[in-house]
Amino acid sequence: MTQLTAPNANTIADIPKRGMPVTIITGFLGSGKTTLLNQILKNKQDLKVAVLVNEFGDINIDSQLLVSIDEDMLELSNGCICCTINDGLVDAVYRVLEREERIDYLVIETTGVADPLPIILTFLGTELRDLTHLDSILTLVDSEAFNHEHFLSEAALKQITYGDIVLLNKTDLVTQEKLEELEAYIREVKAGAKILHTTYGQVPLPLILGVDLTPKDEYSSLIKEKHEHHHDHNHEHHHHHRHHSHHLENDGFISISFQSDRPFDVHKFENFLNEEIPQDVFRAKGILWFSDSNLRHIFQLSGPRYSLNGDEWLTPPKNQLVFIGRNLDVNKITSLLNQCLA
Repeated sequence: MTQLTAPNANTIADIPKRGMPVTIITGFLGSGKTTLLNQILKNKQDLKVAVLVNEFGDINIDSQLLVSIDEDMLELSNGCICCTINDGLVDAVYRVLEREERIDYLVIETTGVADPLPIILTFLGTELRDLTHLDSILTLVDSEAFNHEHFLSEAALKQITYGDIVLLNKTDLVTQEKLEELEAYIREVKAGAKILHTTYGQVPLPLILGVDLTPKDEYSSLIKEKHEHHHDHNHEHHHHHRHHSHHLENDGFISISFQSDRPFDVHKFENFLNEEIPQDVFRAKGILWFSDSNLRHIFQLSGPRYSLNGDEWLTPPKNQLVFIGRNLDVNKITSLLNQCLA
């Protein structure tokens, strides 16, 4: 594994003059954003890092998977990042800025179906521009799952378009030929993209923090446009709040949450994953409780692959699951999961 070191002292010394540096982590469903976030938190050394996570779905699974959920963790209200984060984000950033101890770095993880532009414009086009310094947009790409159509998603394309650094993750699962194809495709979408290869989101922090790669001037015309449409935009967002904003409707994604105070039968649940799960589920994650185990199981599914990792329960056991996919039948999935209960 690469030895990770904190950004050099000069970078940190510059912080007060330029505002708190901000890195936005984006990338499609299952590309490895939370894993990268965990790598940053584990290897931050002396840096004080604040983290904002925004979940797509009613149950916030990611916050339970982060290495340390202590006073550094601020959760935003649930819902699509485009609908709620514009108010919620500014408030949350102020809460970070108002802390007594200085925060060296702010990292924001978007949902897998978010267009990063509204967040970029929030940092560059509001009063936050004087208090923070947008350092870079990191876009994670699942090297194995990504293809040209990439689920025909507008959001997936925008994540690459606005990415200052593209991390080709899970490179251990693909051939050199596929990596070269991916790189060529990314360069078509984003000329001059800085591309890094990673496995498990492991990347030396000086390559991704304190790099000052966001081309702020390129966003000035969009900021002007945003201010002109601000009034209409607010009204429209409020109206569509239940629908997770336009780009999600266009992409057809929905999120299904499932909770139960009864454990699953492990064999029935495995049968569900192998035989019954709808093909249009692209991503699922959860905290699982099985009748024959005392452990809490962290469940991750991305495309055709899934993993279950056990650790200790820190809360009373229960099942919490989120499925994200296209045109899913809520009743059918709920019914199948209920049949898996012990």
